[in-house]
Amino acid sequence: MEVSCAFPTALDSPENIAVAEELGYARAWVYDTPQQSPDVWMTLALAAERTERIGLGPGVLVPSLRHPMVNAAATATLAALAPGRVAVSFGTGFTGRRAMGYRAITWSYLESYLRAYRGLLRGDVVEWEGARMRMLHPDGHAPARPVEVPVLIGALGPKGHKVARELGDGLYVTLQLPEFAREYSWVPYLVWGTVLDPDEPTDTEHARRAAGPGWALAYHGAYEFGGPDAVRELPGGAEWLAVVERTPSELRHLAVHKGHCVELGEADAAAWRAGGHAMLRDVTVSGTREQIRERLDEAAARGVTEIVFQPCGPGIRTELERFLDAATR
Repeated sequence: MEVSCAFPTALDSPENIAVAEELGYARAWVYDTPQQSPDVWMTLALAAERTERIGLGPGVLVPSLRHPMVNAAATATLAALAPGRVAVSFGTGFTGRRAMGYRAITWSYLESYLRAYRGLLRGDVVEWEGARMRMLHPDGHAPARPVEVPVLIGALGPKGHKVARELGDGLYVTLQLPEFAREYSWVPYLVWGTVLDPDEPTDTEHARRAAGPGWALAYHGAYEFGGPDAVRELPGGAEWLAVVERTPSELRHLAVHKGHCVELGEADAAAWRAGGHAMLRDVTVSGTREQIRERLDEAAARGVTEIVFQPCGPGIRTELERFLDAATR
């Protein structure tokens, strides 16, 4: 299993990616979350200039945020800056849409988008929104077509599985691991967590800052996919809801996703204090080095070929070092 990393796109992401390359990580993915992040393509271009070996890619792009020509041109640009190192993944949108009040896009839309996007990179004339277009970049403006870049699909259910099998080169997975992951030869699996010292409890300041943002996704995901009743079933869920529901319903998505993948929002902190931290080991890859190694072995047995670790907290280098040591020892 390859060991890669991910970062919630930030101004320091290019430097963190350079650190990850130095340490030996295989690939670095960054998120397409414009409501809380700098531009994903600008960040990857800066990372390409600071690195020589590490793979680079957006994980995952949300199609509704950009015209397919825009993503095709950006992909070609990054491929020119980091030849042989680029992979791209697409999804229907979790934080990248829900934190702005939208629902996920449909799989039929994503399928049409991917066909247009891949056709553009091949140099084809494609039709999008009733118009015909082609990448017209002359020499020196982009690599010659076709631009060969692997495309992965973030899918959890049967509709996504069908699109990934037909149009993707692999499966990009987070939140849960579907049974059909075994059918793919390339399966990056995005996880959060931290290496805990022996006998370190789950409510330490280190655990909260390093693994808490990933742990909080259990509440964000439960609310978005299962509603308030699903959150109430979680430890600290009632306390989490009490904070979120103070926000008017038309703005509630802002309270749900505040600090997403970066830090604990007010609702997350309330759930943590109420004992929600007790499920840290269950909803993140957190534990001793030996426990983390066991979790990764289990993931590999279920089809994962690339573990993607997102470090959190103030000690990014230390978190990267400790996780890589646990994953490769």
